[in-house]
Amino acid sequence: MSVIYILLSVSVVIGVAFFVIFLMAVKSGQYDDDYTPSVRMLFEDELVKKESSNTSKKTKTD
Repeated sequence: MSVIYILLSVSVVIGVAFFVIFLMAVKSGQYDDDYTPSVRMLFEDELVKKESSNTSKKTKTD
């Protein structure tokens, strides 16, 4: 029965340690996405072209 208490306490300590490490990584900017905004800029023109072609089709039919 004492083994269960030891295993439970060790697992709680490990869980808290991983949580603290995760919080430190988030605060240090580990999960900031610096790549996607630069790539999104390249594909923004295609989205604008599609939207403008859709609106021009709507104005031709009106």
